[in-house]
Amino acid sequence: MSTRKAWSRAELLVALNIYHKLRFGQFHRNNPVIIDLAKKLTRTPSSVSMKLCNFASLDPALKMREIKGLQGASNRDREVWEEYHANIPEMAEKGEALLHTLFASDHASAIEIIPTKGISPIKASPNLPTESQAVQKRRLRQNYFREIVLNNFDGKCGISGLPVRELLVASHILPWATHPQERLSVDNGLCLSRLHDAAFDQGLISFDKSLCLQVSSHLKKFLPQAAIEQNFSAYEGQKLCLPAEATTPNETYLAHHRRNIFRK
Repeated sequence: MSTRKAWSRAELLVALNIYHKLRFGQFHRNNPVIIDLAKKLTRTPSSVSMKLCNFASLDPALKMREIKGLQGASNRDREVWEEYHANIPEMAEKGEALLHTLFASDHASAIEIIPTKGISPIKASPNLPTESQAVQKRRLRQNYFREIVLNNFDGKCGISGLPVRELLVASHILPWATHPQERLSVDNGLCLSRLHDAAFDQGLISFDKSLCLQVSSHLKKFLPQAAIEQNFSAYEGQKLCLPAEATTPNETYLAHHRRNIFRK
């Protein structure tokens, strides 16, 4: 009779990394991301799928939505879950580094997780200088944040619906520099095109309590310029586009942006 292979702490950290980059409805064994991870861990897709569903039973956000997950979480699962969420910046970084070790060559700068395609490395610039440890840590954390936010929005700009991943940015609602505790929170992120990200960062656009786009009076001064009309006025009052299972951006964070950054 075969014995089940125990999950190591490192494997659980990688599984948690993937857990936060997928939505509950994507935790099935036919998901390309789960298949790719299973191969690297020498496990079956069913085993990885089950582990993610076990984690789901510990997730308070899912419990609020009356989603129970599977009830087979082990004591080790609970310990790693609690350790991870007690210090998300450090633990997310560790999980990202482990994932990078599994999937990336020496020449890759990041790992891309696309639910419909799987897990793949992104090549670094050939002239990329040697990074300091501090820069490496920041890059790993930023890669993690980018993936959880883009996947929360199904890889599309929340304003325009642009689906070109290379042209998308994981925008922080509360700025990275001044809000370290919220840096890696998915509800502190918006998936926006590079143009809309720059406008949001500069306070030229924001979102109201209903998540509808607001355009600043400063930006409207350029009307009827065609680019302003096509990229901003055309979407004014439109609600932010989010998948049904997505985590909604935090209204308290958006209120902070409206009060302190938005140029009404």
